[in-house]
Amino acid sequence: MHAVPTLDSSTLDEAASGAAAGAPVRDLRRVPIHPDNWYPLAWSREVKRGKTHGVHFAGEPIVLARTESGKVFALEDRCAHRQVPLHQGVVDGESIRCGYHGWTYDCSGKCIDVPYLGRERLPNGVRSYPCREVEGLIFVFPGDPALAETKPLPPLASVNDKAYKTRRFGRAVKCHYSFMHENLMDMNHQFLHRRQMGQMRARSLGRRRGEGWVEVDYTFARMEGKQPVGEALVFGQNRSSGGQNDKDVMTIRTEYPYQTLQIRTSDQTLVMNLWIIYVPLDAEQRTNRTFGLLSIRKPGIPGALDLAWPLLVWFTERIFREDREIVEAEQAAHDKQGEDWNHEVFPVINELRDLLRESGATHLTPRGEAHTLKDETWQPLRRVART
Repeated sequence: MHAVPTLDSSTLDEAASGAAAGAPVRDLRRVPIHPDNWYPLAWSREVKRGKTHGVHFAGEPIVLARTESGKVFALEDRCAHRQVPLHQGVVDGESIRCGYHGWTYDCSGKCIDVPYLGRERLPNGVRSYPCREVEGLIFVFPGDPALAETKPLPPLASVNDKAYKTRRFGRAVKCHYSFMHENLMDMNHQFLHRRQMGQMRARSLGRRRGEGWVEVDYTFARMEGKQPVGEALVFGQNRSSGGQNDKDVMTIRTEYPYQTLQIRTSDQTLVMNLWIIYVPLDAEQRTNRTFGLLSIRKPGIPGALDLAWPLLVWFTERIFREDREIVEAEQAAHDKQGEDWNHEVFPVINELRDLLRESGATHLTPRGEAHTLKDETWQPLRRVART
């Protein structure tokens, strides 16, 4: 990962940072995500019993393995011997055996067998990662393992609530994770979805900011067009054009590094609950994999939502595709310009940018360069793991 250059004062987003003119503010699109959090790196269904599965977090290869007993563990995806990927090996009981020379590691990363050496001559092992499996997601803590127990897993309350039906979705998106946070939180972009939603106008009711989080409330008015099928499946009523809908409130919250979108009716019934995270894959963090859980409250008619589910999936896929295309266009523009030329005027997005900068993994040094995730976090931990 390359060091982040000092930004010229002309490129600074002073509205977002609140800093004085000329202050060294980091380009948000070069701020690495902080590793000291729980990140889903795979769906449970992707890691079969007795099999390995190779994944990445910010350029670092990690192997997930499900043992014969069903337990999942995570190790650095490099054999300590010749550095070949461990995911090319085999699961052997409760351990993983490298496919090259048969070196074997347990779930802690300790080397427990080298076929042609005695037990008293075993070498050092590889780094292990705290790993937990919750609600069909395999979470890994890629940062300092000593902090894993102090950081809670994100709440996924609606997923196991029988009053809701949940859709699990995700795909790779070719942009920095910050574009994704901004896209979801800024509902002023409804014009983008005019072909799917009709002409919608969002009205911000207010924003709030706390330690590690920022959120905003919205209501919506349909200015033109008819209510799409997907929206009708959520609310179960006709909402064609003709004014403001103040009964339903959408609350969008970034609680670093996760994001949620909740819609409640006037009686505070939670009718839609979205939890989503954007996990960087490459070292430059220009591609991330999204993991989303979309929970919809079931209507009073038993089985009605199940019958209509394919229509809801079709509708949400079209919305997500438009969002993906636009954030990838934003990333392409940033890369072509070489820096952030944004002129943001929406206060909640400026606050969101502050939060993402403050919570990120890099910091400016006296030389005006930024230490990267690999410099600051990965290498020291890898050295410790091998001593």
